[in-house]
Amino acid sequence: MGHGAWDDNAYRAAATFRRATGKADFAYSAQMRHRPARQWKAAPELDPHGVTVREARDGADHPNSTPIVVLFDVTGSMGVVPQIMQRRLAELLGLLQRKGYVQDPQIMFGGIGDADCDRVPLQVGQFESDNRMDEQLRTMFLEGGGGGQKSESYELATYFIARHTATDAWDKRGRKGYLFLIGDEMNKRGLRAEYIRRVIGDQVGEDLSTEAIYREAQQRWETFFVLPRQTAYYDDRQVNEHWRNLLGERLLRLEEPEAVCELIALTVGLLEDSIDLGEGLADLADVGSPHGATVGQALATLGARTVDTPAALPGGLDVADDLR
Repeated sequence: MGHGAWDDNAYRAAATFRRATGKADFAYSAQMRHRPARQWKAAPELDPHGVTVREARDGADHPNSTPIVVLFDVTGSMGVVPQIMQRRLAELLGLLQRKGYVQDPQIMFGGIGDADCDRVPLQVGQFESDNRMDEQLRTMFLEGGGGGQKSESYELATYFIARHTATDAWDKRGRKGYLFLIGDEMNKRGLRAEYIRRVIGDQVGEDLSTEAIYREAQQRWETFFVLPRQTAYYDDRQVNEHWRNLLGERLLRLEEPEAVCELIALTVGLLEDSIDLGEGLADLADVGSPHGATVGQALATLGARTVDTPAALPGGLDVADDLR
């Protein structure tokens, strides 16, 4: 995947057409809502079960592909964040490309739920460079749900990225991609093998530790957790300590969910060494974004130059016995 080029005019025309015809932006999600819960399922193109690999490859149009994965918690009120992203895709691509933050971005979107109780605990798209990224985002099922346990299945999604992606950025150039998990709760205490088998289809025989999954993902992916002020968990000490112990300064606390596109763009620009934080904030002012202060605050601990932060065992996880 990853062929073609993003077209702002086509993106705006499609949005205008949907408004004129009364079609929902997230039409698949609206369709599922009219069915009994027992019939809820991921759209076929976003269903992770049986997927061998999602690829971000170079091509004639994009000879230096840069893979970016954005996975949204779609439980409860967190489902508004992918809607924000969909409305502002043009700004994200504008910062990444026209401001020269990164060469040839290829973006994959996905959704995260709760494998303990949700019908659709994981959705994964393809790496796209053109307006198909808008289509895959709008095809996501915003289930709501969640288990009310202050945890969602982020580790299941991270497992998929660690085991089921391949990129020319890494294979040819030894460069990591970018993984952004966006949510407001903690990982599960471990990843059950039965969930991997049921949701993804891998014949795994043993449970995996959350720490090990993130260590594996971080070998090829610059991994971040974005915690937006969307629920009371934004200020929850346990949630914050969990992610800080796991990812260190890669926990990005975002006061305004509306700033998610700017935050992702500047984070990528910083790690690509295309900008420093001051230059990135100046770019936001230049494009008329009102979120400079919010993004600056979120990135203050990350700084202008970031090295890898090893994953430590999160709070509440001790030894392998905790996985059962």
